[in-house]
Amino acid sequence: MSSVAFETQRAALADVVAIPVTPFAEDGSVEQDTYRALLRRLLDGGITTLTPNGNTGEFYALTPEERRLVTELTIDEAGERATILVGVGHDIPTAVASARHARELGAQMVMVHQPVHPYVSQAGWVDYHRAVAEAVPELGVVPYIRNPQLTGARLAELADVCPNVIGVKYAVPDAARFAAFARDAGLERFVWVAGLAEPYAPSYFSAGATGFTSGLVNVAPAVSLNMIEALRSGDYPAAMKVWEQIRRFEELRAANGSADNVTVVKEALASLGLCRREVRPPSRTLREDERAEVAAIAAGWSM
Repeated sequence: MSSVAFETQRAALADVVAIPVTPFAEDGSVEQDTYRALLRRLLDGGITTLTPNGNTGEFYALTPEERRLVTELTIDEAGERATILVGVGHDIPTAVASARHARELGAQMVMVHQPVHPYVSQAGWVDYHRAVAEAVPELGVVPYIRNPQLTGARLAELADVCPNVIGVKYAVPDAARFAAFARDAGLERFVWVAGLAEPYAPSYFSAGATGFTSGLVNVAPAVSLNMIEALRSGDYPAAMKVWEQIRRFEELRAANGSADNVTVVKEALASLGLCRREVRPPSRTLREDERAEVAAIAAGWSM
């Protein structure tokens, strides 16, 4: 499939790439109606790219059946209103099966989660992603890169054999490293998505990113859209105004090695009456004293 055929997918990555939360019912199961309602809120808020089974969706805490369910609900609810980028990962057979399931349902792309194996060689990284990409040549493939050792040349090597590798979710917290990696891989060859969300979006856009992922968007779609509009127009002072607005929320999410990354988002949604606050281990719910601060921030955005 030629790169021309992936134009729609490439455009969808150069945007706010929303990572929906996965709400849980009182019995611990996926709360399907609430999930659909949260998706509608994103879609009605102007979001057009969705990543079910991302880290904000507690990918690693979901069972294989639940991951399939989340994919199915997302594609059914979004219909033609959004481009769907399904998170896949774990062992190669599982990642391939998830990618094929996404393709059967009509998803346009898959995001390949960073391999969590403790021993990752650069050549093995290429082999892992190649196995997934070759299994679904019709889908756009987006590696999720969190490994600072990986070189841009390795990504170029992967794309040489898998032309459906069209974008990158780059989540190494180092803007200079990102700038070098993107240029070594091919700045124009891939769509570069700032994978550490709004806090890193201005610095990564200045180095060549054209999209960013967001968990905050679950709470306040307009805030995320304000940032991307400012960045698209090159108005960095306006983008940094949004950055200041979201700074505390994102600091709470990033604290202690991102221990409460998902928890803070769900707490904000719970404070707005949109879903339950429960998360699964190894995440945990916030202490009472922390909840009030999150609720105050969310209330300020929804005014």
